[in-house]
Amino acid sequence: MDKVALLDLLDGVKENRVSANDAMEKLRAMPFEQLDFACLDTHRYLRQGLPEVIFGEGKSAEQIIEILDRLKAQNQIVVATRVSPDKAREILNVHKEAAWHENAGIITIGVLPAMRQGVKVAVVSAGTADLAVASEVGVMLSACGIDNEMIVDVGVSGLHRLFAQMDSLKTADVIVVIAGMDGALPSVVGGLVSCPVIAVPTSVGYGSSFDGLAALLSMLNSCSAGLTVVNIDNGFGAAVAAVRLINQIERRVRI
Repeated sequence: MDKVALLDLLDGVKENRVSANDAMEKLRAMPFEQLDFACLDTHRYLRQGLPEVIFGEGKSAEQIIEILDRLKAQNQIVVATRVSPDKAREILNVHKEAAWHENAGIITIGVLPAMRQGVKVAVVSAGTADLAVASEVGVMLSACGIDNEMIVDVGVSGLHRLFAQMDSLKTADVIVVIAGMDGALPSVVGGLVSCPVIAVPTSVGYGSSFDGLAALLSMLNSCSAGLTVVNIDNGFGAAVAAVRLINQIERRVRI
């Protein structure tokens, strides 16, 4: 259950639109709901400002469908990541209202929240081959109400392309940089801007890239101070890290 839904429920009780018994039944699923194969964290949005997100890899389409059924009753937006096209087709046959973000491998159910005013994340990909991970970042940010701008194919093999995007980079509140092969682009971006930079290594590259390990180690050894690095191909984790930063900034501003 998210903050908006909880406040609406409490206002409903106060205004006699919802009975105390009905409210109790809705609250009964908090803070978690036990299924045969999963334990759903229905309290996560209230606790973290982030919805529980279904990791689709390793789950059957039937399991994802049941979790979606339960979570959509508790949240305004439900997200499933790493959903294969075959699973997506099965899910969409049941949940006609779902949106399939094919490039990102993400399914969403519900209305995306309004974009937060005055906040922007730049999502920068080194090459076109990194777009699947970049799309995962972008869709997850949108699901959390964060406006984001995609800057694609500006890797170090043609660095002049990056310099043409400096106006967008300098006005971003957070930058997420996605790169495979030598993983050099986040270091370059980190040396040019003052905002937080989150680096995502991808498994793109030839044999000695070791499925992204070379890019990961390059980013961890970056000479650009303060670079945050997430795991290989973990666009979701990078998006959540950006949202946490923005949530904390907004909280401090309100105080």
